[in-house]
Amino acid sequence: MSQDLIRYDILAQDALRGVIRKVLHEVVKTGLPGEHHFFVTFLTSAPGVRISSRLREKYPELMTIVIQHQYWDLSVNDTAFEIGLSFSDIPERLLIPFNAIRGFYDPAVNFELEFDVREVEAANEQPDGASVASIADAPARPAPVASVDADEPPSTDEDDADDGADEAAEEKPSADVVSLDAFRKKP
Repeated sequence: MSQDLIRYDILAQDALRGVIRKVLHEVVKTGLPGEHHFFVTFLTSAPGVRISSRLREKYPELMTIVIQHQYWDLSVNDTAFEIGLSFSDIPERLLIPFNAIRGFYDPAVNFELEFDVREVEAANEQPDGASVASIADAPARPAPVASVDADEPPSTDEDDADDGADEAAEEKPSADVVSLDAFRKKP
Protein backbone atom coordinates (compact mmCIF):
# COMPACT_ATOMS: atom_id res chain seq x y z
CA MET A 1 0.00 0.00 0.00
CA SER A 2 1.26 3.48 -0.85
CA GLN A 3 2.04 6.12 1.73
CA ASP A 4 -0.45 9.01 1.89
CA LEU A 5 1.81 11.98 1.17
CA ILE A 6 -1.17 14.29 0.66
CA ARG A 7 -2.48 13.57 4.21
CA TYR A 8 -6.16 13.23 3.37
CA ASP A 9 -6.88 12.48 7.03
CA ILE A 10 -5.70 15.95 8.08
CA LEU A 11 -7.47 17.64 5.15
CA ALA A 12 -10.75 15.90 6.03
CA GLN A 13 -10.51 16.92 9.69
CA ASP A 14 -9.77 20.52 8.69
CA ALA A 15 -12.83 20.50 6.42
CA LEU A 16 -15.04 19.17 9.22
CA ARG A 17 -13.68 21.79 11.60
CA GLY A 18 -14.81 24.25 8.94
CA VAL A 19 -18.37 23.03 9.59
CA ILE A 20 -18.03 24.07 13.24
CA ARG A 21 -16.50 27.41 12.21
CA LYS A 22 -19.39 28.12 9.82
CA VAL A 23 -22.06 27.11 12.35
CA LEU A 24 -20.57 29.31 15.07
CA HIS A 25 -20.18 32.18 12.61
CA GLU A 26 -23.91 31.92 11.79
CA VAL A 27 -24.74 31.87 15.52
CA VAL A 28 -22.79 35.12 15.90
CA LYS A 29 -24.94 36.71 13.17
CA THR A 30 -28.40 35.29 13.98
CA GLY A 31 -28.26 33.52 17.35
CA LEU A 32 -29.05 29.87 18.05
CA PRO A 33 -31.86 28.70 15.75
CA GLY A 34 -34.73 26.65 17.18
CA GLU A 35 -33.66 24.01 19.69
CA HIS A 36 -30.04 23.85 18.47
CA HIS A 37 -27.31 23.96 21.10
CA PHE A 38 -23.77 22.64 21.19
CA PHE A 39 -21.51 20.54 23.38
CA VAL A 40 -17.89 21.40 22.52
CA THR A 41 -15.11 19.26 24.01
CA PHE A 42 -11.56 20.54 23.69
CA LEU A 43 -8.05 19.90 24.96
CA THR A 44 -7.30 22.48 27.65
CA SER A 45 -3.54 22.14 27.20
CA ALA A 46 -3.55 22.53 23.40
CA PRO A 47 -1.51 25.37 21.90
CA GLY A 48 -3.50 28.59 21.74
CA VAL A 49 -6.19 27.63 24.27
CA ARG A 50 -6.76 30.50 26.66
CA ILE A 51 -8.67 29.72 29.85
CA SER A 52 -8.18 30.86 33.42
CA SER A 53 -5.67 29.04 35.60
CA ARG A 54 -8.61 28.08 37.85
CA LEU A 55 -10.33 26.24 34.98
CA ARG A 56 -7.07 24.75 33.72
CA GLU A 57 -6.40 23.36 37.19
CA LYS A 58 -9.90 21.89 37.41
CA TYR A 59 -9.79 20.51 33.82
CA PRO A 60 -6.13 19.69 33.07
CA GLU A 61 -6.87 17.55 29.98
CA LEU A 62 -10.35 17.93 28.53
CA MET A 63 -13.21 20.33 29.07
CA THR A 64 -16.72 20.35 27.64
CA ILE A 65 -18.73 23.53 27.37
CA VAL A 66 -22.40 23.80 26.45
CA ILE A 67 -23.44 26.72 24.29
CA GLN A 68 -27.15 27.05 24.90
CA HIS A 69 -28.74 29.50 27.31
CA GLN A 70 -26.10 31.80 28.80
CA TYR A 71 -23.15 33.01 26.81
CA TRP A 72 -21.94 36.38 25.60
CA ASP A 73 -19.48 38.00 23.23
CA LEU A 74 -19.13 34.99 20.92
CA SER A 75 -16.63 35.81 18.18
CA VAL A 76 -15.22 33.58 15.47
CA ASN A 77 -12.19 33.88 13.21
CA ASP A 78 -10.43 31.47 10.85
CA THR A 79 -8.48 29.67 13.57
CA ALA A 80 -10.46 29.96 16.82
CA PHE A 81 -13.56 31.14 18.61
CA GLU A 82 -13.86 33.19 21.76
CA ILE A 83 -16.80 33.11 24.14
CA GLY A 84 -17.86 34.44 27.51
CA LEU A 85 -19.31 31.88 29.94
CA SER A 86 -20.05 31.74 33.65
CA PHE A 87 -18.56 28.99 35.81
CA SER A 88 -19.83 28.84 39.40
CA ASP A 89 -21.05 32.44 39.05
CA ILE A 90 -17.60 33.61 37.89
CA PRO A 91 -17.58 35.10 34.39
CA GLU A 92 -14.77 33.76 32.22
CA ARG A 93 -13.58 34.42 28.68
CA LEU A 94 -12.35 31.36 26.75
CA LEU A 95 -10.36 31.27 23.53
CA ILE A 96 -10.56 27.88 21.82
CA PRO A 97 -8.64 27.14 18.61
CA PHE A 98 -10.54 24.85 16.25
CA ASN A 99 -7.52 22.52 16.22
CA ALA A 100 -7.99 21.94 19.97
CA ILE A 101 -11.57 20.66 19.54
CA ARG A 102 -11.96 16.94 20.18
CA GLY A 103 -15.72 16.74 19.80
CA PHE A 104 -18.76 18.72 18.72
CA TYR A 105 -22.33 17.60 19.34
CA ASP A 106 -25.71 19.18 18.58
CA PRO A 107 -28.32 17.08 20.43
CA ALA A 108 -31.23 18.90 18.75
CA VAL A 109 -30.50 16.99 15.54
CA ASN A 110 -28.24 14.24 16.87
CA PHE A 111 -25.22 15.55 14.91
CA GLU A 112 -21.76 14.68 16.17
CA LEU A 113 -18.19 15.18 15.01
CA GLU A 114 -15.17 13.61 16.71
CA PHE A 115 -11.61 14.55 15.87
CA ASP A 116 -8.28 12.78 16.09
CA VAL A 117 -6.09 15.16 18.05
CA ARG A 118 -2.88 13.14 18.11
CA GLU A 119 -1.05 15.87 16.19
CA VAL A 120 -2.02 18.38 18.89
CA GLU A 121 -0.85 15.98 21.60
CA ALA A 122 2.45 15.44 19.80
CA ALA A 123 2.99 19.20 19.71
CA ASN A 124 2.49 19.28 23.49
CA GLU A 125 5.15 16.68 24.25
CA GLN A 126 7.60 17.73 26.91
CA PRO A 127 11.32 17.96 26.04
CA ASP A 128 12.09 15.03 28.36
CA GLY A 129 9.80 12.80 26.28
CA ALA A 130 6.83 12.90 28.65
CA SER A 131 3.66 13.85 26.82
CA VAL A 132 0.33 15.31 27.76
CA ALA A 133 -1.98 12.65 29.17
CA SER A 134 -3.60 10.66 26.42
CA ILE A 135 -7.17 11.55 25.54
CA ALA A 136 -7.70 7.89 24.74
CA ASP A 137 -7.85 7.36 28.51
CA ALA A 138 -10.50 10.07 28.90
CA PRO A 139 -14.21 9.46 28.39
CA ALA A 140 -15.47 10.34 24.92
CA ARG A 141 -18.00 12.79 26.37
CA PRO A 142 -16.96 14.13 29.77
CA ALA A 143 -19.68 15.74 31.84
CA PRO A 144 -20.42 19.26 30.63
CA VAL A 145 -19.14 21.99 32.90
CA ALA A 146 -21.43 24.83 31.93
CA SER A 147 -24.73 25.50 30.29
CA VAL A 148 -25.06 28.87 28.65
CA ASP A 149 -27.88 30.96 27.19
CA ALA A 150 -27.81 33.84 24.73
CA ASP A 151 -30.99 35.43 26.06
CA GLU A 152 -30.06 35.76 29.72
CA PRO A 153 -27.15 37.17 31.74
CA PRO A 154 -24.90 34.74 33.61
CA SER A 155 -26.76 32.55 36.09
CA THR A 156 -26.72 33.58 39.72
CA ASP A 157 -27.46 30.07 40.91
CA GLU A 158 -24.38 27.87 40.74
CA ASP A 159 -26.40 24.67 40.47
CA ASP A 160 -28.56 25.86 37.54
CA ALA A 161 -25.79 25.54 34.96
CA ASP A 162 -24.52 22.18 36.11
CA ASP A 163 -27.96 20.59 36.59
CA GLY A 164 -29.19 21.59 33.14
CA ALA A 165 -26.03 20.33 31.48
CA ASP A 166 -26.14 17.03 33.36
CA GLU A 167 -29.79 16.48 32.42
CA ALA A 168 -29.04 17.23 28.77
CA ALA A 169 -26.14 14.78 28.85
CA GLU A 170 -28.33 12.06 30.37
CA GLU A 171 -31.21 12.62 27.93
CA LYS A 172 -28.94 12.79 24.90
CA PRO A 173 -29.70 9.97 22.46
CA SER A 174 -26.82 8.06 20.97
CA ALA A 175 -25.26 9.95 18.10
CA ASP A 176 -24.15 8.83 14.69
CA VAL A 177 -20.50 9.58 14.03
CA VAL A 178 -20.12 11.07 10.57
CA SER A 179 -18.02 8.80 8.41
CA LEU A 180 -16.17 10.20 5.45
CA ASP A 181 -17.30 7.14 3.49
CA ALA A 182 -20.82 8.60 3.55
CA PHE A 183 -19.63 11.44 1.30
CA ARG A 184 -17.71 9.35 -1.21
CA LYS A 185 -19.20 8.67 -4.60
CA LYS A 186 -20.17 5.07 -5.00
CA PRO A 187 -19.18 3.37 -8.30
